[in-house]
Amino acid sequence: MVDSVRSKPGQKPVRAQKPDTRLRITEIFRSLQGESRPAGCPTVFVRLTGCPLRCRYCDTEYAFTGGRQTDITQILDTVAGHETRHVCVTGGEPLAQPGCLFLLSALCDRDYTVLLETGGALDVSAVDRRVVIVMDIKTPDSGEADRNRWENLACLKAEDQIKFVLCSRGDYDWAKNILAEHALTEKCSVLFSPAWGQLAERDLADWILEDHLAVRFQIQLHKHLWGDSPGH
Repeated sequence: MVDSVRSKPGQKPVRAQKPDTRLRITEIFRSLQGESRPAGCPTVFVRLTGCPLRCRYCDTEYAFTGGRQTDITQILDTVAGHETRHVCVTGGEPLAQPGCLFLLSALCDRDYTVLLETGGALDVSAVDRRVVIVMDIKTPDSGEADRNRWENLACLKAEDQIKFVLCSRGDYDWAKNILAEHALTEKCSVLFSPAWGQLAERDLADWILEDHLAVRFQIQLHKHLWGDSPGH
């Protein structure tokens, strides 16, 4: 049944929109989580198709288009078949599809540990509070720094994570200033990650230690294991 929404006197009741039960999916696969706090844990990845951003270092351009319209029930059945309790909903940009919110809640209702990877340009306020959000803050060298939605910072929980993908020393210095300006480490965990093939991991590690930053250094574990192979 579709719920009615309160309307003005004399107006017909406004009907709440039924949640979209179909999503465009690029792939669903099981692998090791390559980034964020649960790195190394076996995880089912649900990769949604489409993204409004075009970051210069993007390694999932194959998810910009295509994909297959898939009913959420089928998605849940596929996830269950992998017999893994950790699920990462990623993209592309998952929140570009409104039905993603319904999928996230459905996964939580089934007692999965759910991670959402989002680029930070779209509103996260409606994401189920049971979901752990890993949200990017785009740096100047990404080419998309002007798309950061700073209002999202107020929506984050202590369990969530903020990620900077850094391409250069300039990106690092910019991120360090943002870290201080917004007191990010007081909100949640902050991750600094070197862009694959653009910034030396050792350099970033040294800078973090030299500046005594209270951030977590991370590398893309899956890249070290499987390179640029899709589906990992």
